Amino acid sequence: MPARIALAGNPNSGKTTLFNTLTGSSQYVGNWPGVTIEKKEGKLRSDTYRDAAIVDLPGIYSLSPYTLEEVVARDYLIDEKPDAIINIVDGSNLERNLYLTTQLAELGIPMVVAVNMMDIVEKSGDRINLDKLSERLGCPVTGISALRKTGIADAVNKAVELAERKTPMVPRHRFSDEVEQAIASIEELLGDKVEERHRRWTAIKIFERDIKVMERMDPDDNLRERIEDIIKSCETAMDDDPESIITNERYLYIASIIKDCCRKKSNGKMTTSDKIDRVVTNRWLALPIFALVMFAVYYVSVTTVGTWVTDWTNDVLFGEIIPPAMESFLSSIGTASWLQSLILDGIVAGVGAVLGFVPQMLVLFLFLALLEDCGYMARVAFIMDRIFRKFGLSGKSFIPMLIGSGCGVPGIMASRTIENDRDRRMTIMVTTFIPCSAKMPVIALIAGALFGGAWWVAPSAYFAGVAAIISSGIILKKTRIFAGDPAPFVMELPPYHRPVAGNVFRSMWERSWSFIKKAGTVILLSTIVVWLMSGFGIVDGRLAMVEDANDSFLSRIGGAIAPIFAPLGWGFWQAAVASITGLVAKENVVGTLGILFGFAEVAEDGVEIWGLLASSFTALSAYSFLLFNLLCAPCFAAIGAIRREMNSAKWTWIAIGYQTLFAYGVAMCIYQLGMLFAGNGFGIGTAAAILALALFLYLLIRPDKAKGTKPRGTVPVV
Repeated sequence: MPARIALAGNPNSGKTTLFNTLTGSSQYVGNWPGVTIEKKEGKLRSDTYRDAAIVDLPGIYSLSPYTLEEVVARDYLIDEKPDAIINIVDGSNLERNLYLTTQLAELGIPMVVAVNMMDIVEKSGDRINLDKLSERLGCPVTGISALRKTGIADAVNKAVELAERKTPMVPRHRFSDEVEQAIASIEELLGDKVEERHRRWTAIKIFERDIKVMERMDPDDNLRERIEDIIKSCETAMDDDPESIITNERYLYIASIIKDCCRKKSNGKMTTSDKIDRVVTNRWLALPIFALVMFAVYYVSVTTVGTWVTDWTNDVLFGEIIPPAMESFLSSIGTASWLQSLILDGIVAGVGAVLGFVPQMLVLFLFLALLEDCGYMARVAFIMDRIFRKFGLSGKSFIPMLIGSGCGVPGIMASRTIENDRDRRMTIMVTTFIPCSAKMPVIALIAGALFGGAWWVAPSAYFAGVAAIISSGIILKKTRIFAGDPAPFVMELPPYHRPVAGNVFRSMWERSWSFIKKAGTVILLSTIVVWLMSGFGIVDGRLAMVEDANDSFLSRIGGAIAPIFAPLGWGFWQAAVASITGLVAKENVVGTLGILFGFAEVAEDGVEIWGLLASSFTALSAYSFLLFNLLCAPCFAAIGAIRREMNSAKWTWIAIGYQTLFAYGVAMCIYQLGMLFAGNGFGIGTAAAILALALFLYLLIRPDKAKGTKPRGTVPVV
């Protein structure tokens, strides 16, 4: 059986880059048992590395049970007993990273410390004495660069050797005499109740009054009292709480290591990253720069480069090539007319309409991957924390929203990193306001077919989502159930570096492939159902195919719900049906419109007839339609994720209801007030919009009676 190697390290230490390098295409992804945090495993098989199974643990700062990631990581290390650990530490931030290292060493599991980003360390002129660091830590230490793929084989092979020898890790660090005496006394009381190699770690966690470790031990009252006497005695002697005592002892030990093993050349001088951050995280410039960057990303993706390729895909590939070729082939083999209609008017029209926007998403995901890989998106979380905190949200809430720009499901799942239950629920309720990949075709369709490719439509859709999140934060935080200060946000600002092509294209492809797979499954089935419902109806008292979709079952269903959307400016059945099918998957909005407005039909010059769609909307109703479908309840998969994360049907309905009502109010105000300003008179809809706007403004500006102490700000870790 191959050795099992666990990769452990701080967030942004290069752990995931190393995992991808080691496992390549042999990795597979699931969830940790009982939780929805992503679990990555892979097989290590090549001529360079020795045989091993690699498990990528969640990025953590410590083994204390503050976040679900930390609980998952330490439960795996204790219960699953991996054969060895590769602890990835960021060489440019050694002091902070070694805090976790000291905790891992106490577990007794054979460990190799891989000092990553050695290329950056050497380029800066700093020096790390790896041999002396190995001596001080009591385990092998190697220098690597996960980006440049140097030193990796040495680290992995040493880890496999340690795993095969099964030699327990013996930590070298010791605390002050008072603390060591207390820990030794607790170890003695534990006796055989704990595996020997975990005994010191368990004693330290019990000394810190770690509730989860105490529950695992389940001591009787007598043992609990004797342990508590030991802890209180040390507390009195050192005049501090036990957790603070251990934290201080660790950093004193780490400081002595840094003094012995590291030489800094900078001596307080600003690095290149620091100089860039003086501009991009500046109090006054940060937000305009972020707005400009995101505007450029959406402008290039949706209006220029992405649109050029998408136009060819829609007009030529799915306009002049595939439909005529498919029709000719089906006719040549004598396919029944109803089956031809299903394939051409249903599958090609629906799925083709969605796939036509893949090029725009590829460009968008490419830009997002570049921004993430170079280190800018970590700064965006810091920037947004300043803003979010003023409106009741933590910067931690931005991380799920960033992930949600690819897909709302993992974005909702990422809310698990937020410890505060109120903040987590509020984040789940607003995360899907950010346009995800499934909403990109809707944005592109409205921008292209209804606004003639106007440059402002796509960026405005993104910033409308951000505005919805901020205003929701203000409104919800003033309610009793969400009242309270947001939790402090400790975050890491990794140094800037050139993006690695492999990481960028892998990220771009993974996000895009998820969208394409959905088009081949969920969207395919949905388009078939839409075609059936739009192609059949009751004719002369019996079920039959209809020539006019207005006589179909779908028309009757859509006609019944269309009046609900009349105040929004699009009270015709096709638009109503498209919005409802969008609940299955947001891409269905485009696929449904493609079927109902004849996407697969081509004019003599080969151009699809999207003009029929454009003639059904005005500029105001089109933008109202866009905003409603961006802000309303997400797809069924995301609703399922909300149900799992909320762990409550009641809260799930609250989230869906809030999103839908918010979207309806925004879309109604846009259309009705726009019509009023355009000189179209005053009506019941206008009055409703004014009342909705007045209520919205009141909820925004009313005093916050439940406001507590002034919240603490972001704690950037650099």
